[in-house]
Amino acid sequence: SLPRFVYWHGQGAGDKLANLHALPTNLPGDLLTFNLLTWPGKIRAGLGAIGLIAPPPSEPYEENIREFVTRHLGEETFLRVIDPFVSGVYAGDPDELAMRAALKKIHRLEGLGSLGPGLVSGALARFAEIDEEKKNNPPDAAWPTYKGGQLGSFMKGLQTLPNAVKEYLGDDRVRLHYSIESIQKVADGDEGYLVTFTEGPKNKKRVVKAKTVCLTTPTRVTCNVAKDLIPSAERLTEVYSPPVASVTMAYKKEWFKELPGGTKENPLRGFGHLLPRSMNVRSLGTIWSSSLFPKRAPEGWELLLTYIGGARDKGIADMTEEEIFAQCDADNHKILLKEGTPEGKQIGIRVWPQAIPQYRRGHLDILSALEEDEKKTPGLFLGGNYRTGVAFGDCVAYGIDEAKKIADFLKK
Repeated sequence: SLPRFVYWHGQGAGDKLANLHALPTNLPGDLLTFNLLTWPGKIRAGLGAIGLIAPPPSEPYEENIREFVTRHLGEETFLRVIDPFVSGVYAGDPDELAMRAALKKIHRLEGLGSLGPGLVSGALARFAEIDEEKKNNPPDAAWPTYKGGQLGSFMKGLQTLPNAVKEYLGDDRVRLHYSIESIQKVADGDEGYLVTFTEGPKNKKRVVKAKTVCLTTPTRVTCNVAKDLIPSAERLTEVYSPPVASVTMAYKKEWFKELPGGTKENPLRGFGHLLPRSMNVRSLGTIWSSSLFPKRAPEGWELLLTYIGGARDKGIADMTEEEIFAQCDADNHKILLKEGTPEGKQIGIRVWPQAIPQYRRGHLDILSALEEDEKKTPGLFLGGNYRTGVAFGDCVAYGIDEAKKIADFLKK
């Protein structure tokens, strides 16, 4: 898989082209040349990784991401590696995000192994679990094989997936431009639900009767329409989703600096770069789209997708689209482009006033309450990235599992 970079300069870090440090992919070999961390930082991280750590705080206290990582691997690793990762994945604040909710797979590693509480011991135990899971539930032989950590997409973008669903179900079973208003139980003890929608620009009322309803709307919508049937859905107002903008820009190949692994013909070779908040660059990070996927840019050009905003930069919501374009372009120039090169070509922008749900302290308590209330409303299923994990793959996997539950319910 292509390298992922972190932008960092000074404070004892080694020199790298354009100050871009490739994160290790082959451990422990890559650690010898990984000079984003100083030697004291590496030693602190190594001692923590093998289990020389302070014990976790007593329950019910929830460690945030900063506290957990600093306890295990030290402050330097947190600031230079984990902080930019949290910004890039969650657009979040590591002082607010609960470790056991936001990064539950890593949190689980503490104490999982037989060689102590360190993450290395836990990772070895987890690898053994994965091997056993693969033996007991091998993947379908018809599926393509891939290496863990590799990124994939569709040739025509992610729209391919919902378009395929529509083609499979047929136009008469897929309705667009419907806004949900309410869900009610069918009266007189009959099974099922009555769902009220408004349709199209004229807001024509539609009422649909259904045996099952799966609601995957954002938290604010789910709260409004489901709280009468599932009282704990009202707590979804506690789930904060910060503003985030995604900005796509194109630049001519000859405008780029000399970058790690790049050539004159192909200056970008990598997944992209993340930006620690300590570096005082406003963007969260940039995906090198034309490096990742073929045919994403015409000959002679490179395509970049930059994210900006998040829980620590709420002011993005007050900026105009032109101001956001200008800020991302300035950040791209600082990191990747030669001095004096022209502004990038504006391709597209999308601003989400409420983007990625933040898994803060208490988030798992909200999910537990939802699960208990759902048992009292058979046939009504709540989903969404506030529940599944925010990664696209997690959402798809959850959808597959949830579809099986709904099918089993209907068979009854």
